[in-house]
Amino acid sequence: MIKKFVALAITIAILGCKNERKEDGKAEILNIVTTTSMITDLVKNIGGDMVNVQGLMGAGVDPHLYKASEGDVSKLFNADVIFYNGLHLEGKLVEVFEKMESKKETIALGEYLPKGELIGSEYFASNYDPHVWFNIEFFKTYAKKVADVLSKKDPKNAVTYIENEKVFLLKLDVLQSEVKNTIATLPKEKRILVTAHDAFNYFGKSYGFNVVGLQGLSTATEAGVQDVQKLSQFIIDNKVKAIFIESSVPRRTIEALQAAVLSKNHEVKIGGSLFSDALGDAGTIEGTYLGMFRYNVSTIVNALN
Repeated sequence: MIKKFVALAITIAILGCKNERKEDGKAEILNIVTTTSMITDLVKNIGGDMVNVQGLMGAGVDPHLYKASEGDVSKLFNADVIFYNGLHLEGKLVEVFEKMESKKETIALGEYLPKGELIGSEYFASNYDPHVWFNIEFFKTYAKKVADVLSKKDPKNAVTYIENEKVFLLKLDVLQSEVKNTIATLPKEKRILVTAHDAFNYFGKSYGFNVVGLQGLSTATEAGVQDVQKLSQFIIDNKVKAIFIESSVPRRTIEALQAAVLSKNHEVKIGGSLFSDALGDAGTIEGTYLGMFRYNVSTIVNALN
């Protein structure tokens, strides 16, 4: 059924394809389609006014479960470049991307990261944890790749793309310094991060947190009663002060965990909502990668201290 839908949608896109062109036949600006909001924000930073960016996934959207609509397939077909995370993060879009590869430049940014530095997982289809944007060094690699692709696709504006890349990389350097200083105020024994699913392993590895997710790396896997009971005991044993919900995962999973702890005559507070697989609302500070990262770190440190 899905295959028939994708094929039909692509056919419709081909028939309805209308790209605005200059008289010389070249595109006015590059049409870029992105998947997650983190990548959307990144491409907007690098591309600036030289590109038209359409992100498929907005605030609160779970990329693990996202399915392409007919409108999405049309956007993808009309794109000059498609940037996505890869590493099986956008699992239900893989078939669409595969059908586009022979006709479009599709860039799976995760494929350009050093495999030896990725976190492996026997429980996830790609064998790698795909939540790589929580490693700022990896996000720098993403920025460099985006700038390189845009420069080759649109050489007339290459200088602008490279300049925008330099500016964004400097902002990431500042972010790294700020994050390190903020986390330094949290004692190492308190650095236990319990969240709805395993989205923060790269963050934990970078900053010395023991990260425990109620669900696995993909939200497609459901947490069972035994998972809740086991984690509730871990929270009690380790005197964890706060646990966290995620903006793209239903809060009921963490509320069930909190209730399980309470049933054992202990208390744990919900420390706040973290942005994991998506940024905040467009137009807000948390709707940017830099703002999201700062917000998450501040929320974690304040709740656990």
